[in-house]
Amino acid sequence: MGASFAHVPLLIALGAQFGMPTILGAQLAGGFVAILVGLFYNKLSKIFTPLVTGTVVFTIGLSLYPTAITYMAGGSGAPDFGSVKNWALAIFTLVIVTFFNYFTKEICKMASILIGIVCGYLAALALGMVSFESIGEASWFQFTPTPLYFGMKFDITAIISMAIMFVVGSLEIMGDFTSTAGGGLNRPVQSEEMSGGIIGNGIISIIGSLFGGLPTATFSQNVGIVIMTKVVNRVVLGLAAVIIVLAGLIPKFSALLTTVPSCVLGGATVSVFAMIAMTGIKLVVKGGLNTRNTAVVGLSVALGIGVIQVADCFAQFPEWAKTIFGTSPVVIATFTAVTLNLLLPKDLD
Repeated sequence: MGASFAHVPLLIALGAQFGMPTILGAQLAGGFVAILVGLFYNKLSKIFTPLVTGTVVFTIGLSLYPTAITYMAGGSGAPDFGSVKNWALAIFTLVIVTFFNYFTKEICKMASILIGIVCGYLAALALGMVSFESIGEASWFQFTPTPLYFGMKFDITAIISMAIMFVVGSLEIMGDFTSTAGGGLNRPVQSEEMSGGIIGNGIISIIGSLFGGLPTATFSQNVGIVIMTKVVNRVVLGLAAVIIVLAGLIPKFSALLTTVPSCVLGGATVSVFAMIAMTGIKLVVKGGLNTRNTAVVGLSVALGIGVIQVADCFAQFPEWAKTIFGTSPVVIATFTAVTLNLLLPKDLD
């Protein structure tokens, strides 16, 4: 679980319009929506079929590509954004990751992304692209966070928008759990696992809203890593959690992690983002690529991605409609996929 990329466009829109307290209030309500989805998963699974979840995961993967390219170019707002040096380092990192992932075996294959980041980081050091100023400015210890530090406000438009995104996030969880169980465990996911994961995400998001944390979801990037490495051991996940906690409690440690240049991260993660989209395609292909299924996927993705790529296409709509439908491709793609999957004849060739 982590702060979800799928929520980012909506969070930016809500933050600009309402502020941080309203984001956290909407998140609190959204967490309860996720819990309800988890409790009624067995009934909702008839609506959210693999075709629908695959379409959602595919759309999420496509929507992440600009993030990867932005990283590879140097990171948004970087003074050297788009420079040859940034692209060269990003491609160098990508080549390292690709080599170790497809031309080596066992531990080297499993650690391909980590090796790529380390090699890219060392190259960045040699090129003078790493700054350690943030480490010197950071304190040694940061103790428990302050509850309700940002405050909390409730706005019906923000709550509706966030509730929809939590339903969408639950769809992402369904797709991710299905892919993780199939790719990492070679078996179907169990309904108890799916229900518990969705409920757990809702609880985490509720707690996070009280301490200034952002909405969480399963990280589709990590699903790609699981599929690539086959590592599903809970001890590994527990150690990752310990690292995150240490980063939160020891600012100098977290500052060290942030010294990795954005272009290195982009070069290491672009293949993972691609894996997310392909995971969605795999879910879709399981049901066959007949006329009906290709219509569901094609129209859903076209509308979802297309709306985001055309600025101000909802310019004449009310603000609440623009916030709900015009900030994330996943919302429109999900609604379209669910609707078409319910309405189109099952016997289409």
